[in-house]
Amino acid sequence: MGGTLEDIWYTPETRTAAITRAREILQEHGIFAGEAFEDFRSSFESGYRDYKTWADAHDRELKPEEIWPDWYLRDFPEAKGLSSELAEELANMWEYTLFHRELREGAAGMLRALKARGWRLGVISNNSSLYNVFNVLENCGIRDLMEDVTVSSVTGYRKPHPEIFRISLRQMRVSASECVYVGDTPTKDVGGAQAMGFGATVLISSFLTAQREPDRTGLPVPDLEIQKLSELPDRLEALRAQSA
Repeated sequence: MGGTLEDIWYTPETRTAAITRAREILQEHGIFAGEAFEDFRSSFESGYRDYKTWADAHDRELKPEEIWPDWYLRDFPEAKGLSSELAEELANMWEYTLFHRELREGAAGMLRALKARGWRLGVISNNSSLYNVFNVLENCGIRDLMEDVTVSSVTGYRKPHPEIFRISLRQMRVSASECVYVGDTPTKDVGGAQAMGFGATVLISSFLTAQREPDRTGLPVPDLEIQKLSELPDRLEALRAQSA
């Protein structure tokens, strides 16, 4: 989703805004009312970094009610009783406030063109909110085009772990060899799909690609690389004809 269908980026300013809003939400619920912002920020960022390190090392994802009190807010005893509803509110806010998000140009038309040509569509996304991906798809008017939406916070597995791909394949009732995977990161998307035996992989670069994997030396190589989503229908038709 993020970086592939969505154009997504962040800055130091959006990060500050997200941490500020997290603190405000907690204060609105009577938590951390007296904490100085810089103390809160320092503690939060330490827990955030440690969680991301753990999640990437194990290709796992916890639910918001585990991530926020046990990692991001671990220094604050008041957070131990954080409800699942409040944790999800924080998680969804984080995805919308840290990141600038908008559907890539031509994304909706490209999806409808694929659908018209007989392609079945689904999403596999690493996201620490349970509902953010569903919300984005609904807000962009493309939820009805997706037969399946598989999210790491729901499954407990992050790409490139094979289980998150396996879950989506089972829900779609297809074999990996019948599928094409389109993503923006060589390791998580291209490498994960190739390890599962997907029929083909497509890479479209994003802000996140440049941030996470600026040097692609030695990384998995996609079957196709595109610059714009509008290229995809014709490129996939050519690929399908080639393999027929």
